[in-house]
Amino acid sequence: MADKTTVEEMIGIMMRNGWRITEQRRTLAEIFAKYDGYLTPKYVYDQMAISYPSVSFDTVYRNLRLLSDMGALEQFYFMDGGLKFRSTCLHHHHHHLICTHCEKTLTFDYCPMEAAMPLPGKFKITSHRFEIYGICDDCQSLNI
Repeated sequence: MADKTTVEEMIGIMMRNGWRITEQRRTLAEIFAKYDGYLTPKYVYDQMAISYPSVSFDTVYRNLRLLSDMGALEQFYFMDGGLKFRSTCLHHHHHHLICTHCEKTLTFDYCPMEAAMPLPGKFKITSHRFEIYGICDDCQSLNI
């Protein structure tokens, strides 16, 4: 079952960016609201094609990139799995620990940007991401 809050947050971001809310875009939001992990563009396309058989992979991929640019989705590049997307958590600022084996993601509130850091010139930071890759407890117990 889709998390209604996530769907409405994504729809709100789309509307603030001038997007017309179509049934296809609502379905796209619902796909991400059903899963807490990362989804490949191919997986999202396959899910969209169930309800919209004429949708093209290019259209789905373009929408994923635009939603990422808007801040509705986070995108990560996994060395073995390529580019994947997940819904953005808008409730508080946090960063991620990502298991390179099972792709489980844990959030943590420590932010390295809070430490004083000399920047060149008058560089102004407008946003940032911080991810740490490793092996989660569960995968470690499997001796991976």
